[in-house]
Amino acid sequence: MGAEDVRRQQPNVRAMRFLGTEVRPVETGSRTLRDAVNEAMRDWMASVKDTHYILGSAVGPHPFPKIVRDFQSVIGRESIEQSKMRFGRLPDVAIACVGGGSNAAGMFYPFVQTTDVPLIGVEAGGRGPTAGEHAAPLTFGQPGILHGSLSYVLQDEDGQTCDVHSASAGLDYPGVGPEHSYWKDSGRVKYTQCTDDDALQAVLTLARNEGILCALESAHAIHEAMEQAKQRSRDEIVLVCLSGRGDKDAAEVQRLLGMVN
Repeated sequence: MGAEDVRRQQPNVRAMRFLGTEVRPVETGSRTLRDAVNEAMRDWMASVKDTHYILGSAVGPHPFPKIVRDFQSVIGRESIEQSKMRFGRLPDVAIACVGGGSNAAGMFYPFVQTTDVPLIGVEAGGRGPTAGEHAAPLTFGQPGILHGSLSYVLQDEDGQTCDVHSASAGLDYPGVGPEHSYWKDSGRVKYTQCTDDDALQAVLTLARNEGILCALESAHAIHEAMEQAKQRSRDEIVLVCLSGRGDKDAAEVQRLLGMVN
């Protein structure tokens, strides 16, 4: 786990250690997800005879993106079942945040063949469109190889991955799962972005109106859901994937918003 993410996600790290996990902070590079994946794959290559490797996102070499997608797809399947049970029909749009893309792949995959339900993935717009200030490869990236798969990657003219930024530790990755790249090219999923500032305000809006403290990455999808709601009638159904609880991000959100302890 990148050392910067260890700092940002201290409640999760504490819980993992209580449960007996050895957490190794990675101090190289930007000290975030990309660097953690680099180190995990290096370790795996050197110990493959007695080590099992898996990544918690829909990236990396086959079959890992497929494994993660299939397990996560329970989210989309249950959303379809519950929507039919409660509303008698499918939602009018489904929205999820996209970093590596695991939660979005899980939400979208059961809907992919249902072409009358638009799907929207929301990337990390960070501080703006300048290179190094965001983590939006589907918006600004080019096809390239990262961690063993072909997908959209934020890279320089020499093909080296660019630095990225997001207030969310779950989204600051320079690539994205290969299936998301396919869905972008096929036009099945529309990908947009949300800035740090808009995501932080979405955290507060959801908490104060619904009593739900969402993860900072999920807030990117909440912002897009509110933008969609402005354009839709009151009887339309906007489905949002809340990919995690906000307990882990509460201290970081407080710091970024300048709230007094």
